[in-house]
Amino acid sequence: MKVEIRLKAGATMPTRGSAHAAGYDLCAHLSEPKVISSGDRALIPTGMSMALPEGYEAQVRPRSGLALKKGLSVLNSPGTIDADYRGEVGVILVNLGQEPVEISNGMRIAQMVIAPVSAPELIPVLALSETERSAGGFGSTGV
Repeated sequence: MKVEIRLKAGATMPTRGSAHAAGYDLCAHLSEPKVISSGDRALIPTGMSMALPEGYEAQVRPRSGLALKKGLSVLNSPGTIDADYRGEVGVILVNLGQEPVEISNGMRIAQMVIAPVSAPELIPVLALSETERSAGGFGSTGV
């Protein structure tokens, strides 16, 4: 499979950190640094748009190192980029840490995983089949 990527001038092409990495690192595309205060969120542009094949999505996820070291996460994780979207990819970052975090141009801010999408037919019914668990949730199968 091939995915066409269009970059604005100076934007960074998504890359995988290793040969077996599932995700592609997404980088900030900023004209000046952006500070995200503790508890705040910001939409960070990547300068990248793409053409995903029909039947695929791109999931935008947090980078584990930024989450652990800085408290940065992707607010709507995983964010979904649909196959028919052609606009610039933006990443909604939230600072869950206690200190402000500066986002600079070219900084790796998130990762993108491209995955197949299933679209089953949804059928309305009056009742569902029973299971041992049934409607039990939120800890109903144990601690």
